[in-house]
This record gives sequence, C-alpha cells and structure tokens, in this order.
Amino acid sequence: MSTFKAPKGTYDLIPPDSAVYLAVREAIAAPLRNSGYGYIETPGFENVELFARGVGESTDIVTKEMYAFETKGGDRLALRPEGTASVLRAALEANLHKAGNLPVKLWYSGSYYRYERPQKGRYRHFSQVGAEAIGAEDPALDAELIILADQAYRSLGLSNFRILLNSLGDKECRPVYRAALQDFLRGLDLDEDTLRRSEINPLRVLDDKRESVQKQLTGAPLLRDYLCDACKAYHEEVRELITAAGVAFEDDPKLVRGLDYYTRTTFEFVHDGLGSQSAVGGGGRYDGLSEMIGGPALPSVGWALGVDRTVLALEAEGVELELPAATSVFAVPLGDEARRVLFAKVTDLRKAGIAADFSYGAKGLKGAMKNANRSGARYTVVAGERDLAEGVVQLKDMESGEQTPIGVNEIVAELEARLG
Repeated sequence: MSTFKAPKGTYDLIPPDSAVYLAVREAIAAPLRNSGYGYIETPGFENVELFARGVGESTDIVTKEMYAFETKGGDRLALRPEGTASVLRAALEANLHKAGNLPVKLWYSGSYYRYERPQKGRYRHFSQVGAEAIGAEDPALDAELIILADQAYRSLGLSNFRILLNSLGDKECRPVYRAALQDFLRGLDLDEDTLRRSEINPLRVLDDKRESVQKQLTGAPLLRDYLCDACKAYHEEVRELITAAGVAFEDDPKLVRGLDYYTRTTFEFVHDGLGSQSAVGGGGRYDGLSEMIGGPALPSVGWALGVDRTVLALEAEGVELELPAATSVFAVPLGDEARRVLFAKVTDLRKAGIAADFSYGAKGLKGAMKNANRSGARYTVVAGERDLAEGVVQLKDMESGEQTPIGVNEIVAELEARLG
C-alpha cells in the first residue's frame, strides 16, 4: 500500500466511475457546441488580484477559501476558485472582443479549488463545465444559457431539479436597494464579521446559510421591489423567453449567489435529493466584470455546472447512464505466433473504430479468459497454433457462450458486422 493518500477534501477519478464523469461532461458540453460556443482552456492558477477584484474581496471565496501563494519570483498567485474571471481575462488578453462578432461565446471544462470544510458534494478540488457569452446585453442570451443548461440536464435523464430565477438590478437601481438593506441589517443582532460584510456588500448577507442569520432576515427588503423600469422589463423578457421554450422555473426574490460580479439575471439549478448541498449549478449576468479587471465595458452572462454534484444528482434519482463499452473485443493468444498475429489484428480493429484489448503478460488460457470477462468485452478472439495452421481463429460470444471459427483475414469485417 502506498505511503501517500489523496489530500483531504479531494478525490481520485478511477474506472469505472470515471466513465460517468466523462459522460456528464460530454452531455453538458454537447448543447453548447451546437449553439456556437467554442472551447477555451485557461491556466490552473492566476494572479490573486484577478479573483480579488472580480469575485469580490468580501466573499468567502476570496477571504477564506482561495488557495493563494507567492512564487520564488515574488508573484502572488492563486489556484482558480471559479472559471468566469479567468475566461474573461483570457478573452480580453487575446482581444477576442475586437474580432467583430459579439457575443464571444466560449465553453470550458476543468478543475477548481477552494479551501472548504469537506463534505459530500463539497470538495476542495472539484470539476465544472462552464459557458460564457461575452460582449452583448440581450435577454435572449440569458434565456439561451438557461435553456441550454436545462437541455443538458434533461439529456442525462435528470428530472428532479428546479431552476431558481431572480434579478439583482444594475448600477442604477441596486444602490438604492443596497442602502435600504444596510439600514435593515444595522438593526439586527449580527456578529462582527457579518456586520463588516454588510457594510462592504450587504447582498452577501442574504446568502448567509446560518439559521441564526436567516431567522433575522425575515422581513428584509427585497430587491424586486427596488428594480428600475429597465431592469424590470429586461427580467420580464428573460422570463417570457424561458417560458415560451417550455422550461419551468421558480421566482426566488432572495436568490443572490456568492459572487460580487453578478448583475440583473441570476439563476441557480438545485436538486432536492442532495440535502444541504442542493445547488448543482448556476450563473447569471455580469455586466461590470470586464471593467473591474481593467477591460472595456463588455456586458456578459454565463454559468457553471458542477460535474461532481450532477453525478450525485444522477445517483439520487437512480439514473444509470448508457455508457459505451470500454472494450468490445478481447484477444487471447496462445503461443508466440498467435501473439504476433492477434496483436496485429487488435491494431486493425482499433483503426476500424472498434474498442479492442489484448491479453498481455503471457497468461494461460484460464487466466486470459478471466481477464476477458473482467474487461466486459462482448466478443473474445482466441487463437492457438492449431487454429492458425488452419487459417482461423475462434470467435466467442461472451453473452451466449457460442464459439465460431472464422478466417484470420475476416476478423475485422466479421466484428464490424456483428457490432454494427
């Protein structure tokens, strides 16, 4: 047994479970690729200030959860705790917004890191698939992303999730609400840290999960009562477009989400089968983020869906994905000449797009057939000296047990026909 273990709050993805994670990532990405989103990949670490400015200095992510460190050269870096700020930084650095085709539509998949108290569904290393539409202010874009996320989840067979929707207003109407909320919060019995947070970003207090805080928030002013006419109209069009697409949602006037950069549309996907960690994904509009990190005004919207929690949601609903077989054909050679011939045929099968594996290590027939069973292969090709002298191999159907001799040069064509 190894001396080392995975760090606390992390996990290893290993077969066969890893195949489910890959399938989830593919299902989330598929509708994005069909909707004009191009793939982007950013470094696993960035300048600390990118997240401090973008995510928000008052957020738990920046103050408590971010893995920050100083390099030997004196640079202050952080492992990325979320994807949006990195993707926007990359788009600005590459001047994608100047190519003349806005919005810039990007999707990504990767690992993210937060120093959190480990529990089921909340890890220090986690996986997300995200999408960002940069450079356009259009309710149809907000609706598109919500619809695509809904489509992705339903393609996986999920049904017991809900979409929560809210508007956070903009720079015109939110300051008025902010002042009203601060007045309300100053009258509550809150701890020193929460009071300090309420002065920096009072909306973050609404997102506090502690029961002692939530009890006191009864009667707090709601942002929807302070929205300006423009934000009301924008939000109503988002609602109408989603409804017309047949996507159900719930209005949640208390939905804030934990990042400072959100404006107007904000939404969350929750699954009631996951207990306290019910959010499986979410996002919203972030019209001011580009300016926060030194770029031009680029109204944008996006989301990130948690792969880990989506897998837990599938388990909660008892959904088993139909995964392609890791191995369709397993070759068992008996003798040196058979090894040479079958190894070449395995290579030919792979070139033909058939998942094939080989019995390595010069095992006997019994041991090799055990490996064939464990591989899950539908067919096993067995050959010894006598078979090859007759110009055939034995093709065994692992489901029926039926064994048929076929010509050596017919292996690929026969298996293509059988496997469709």
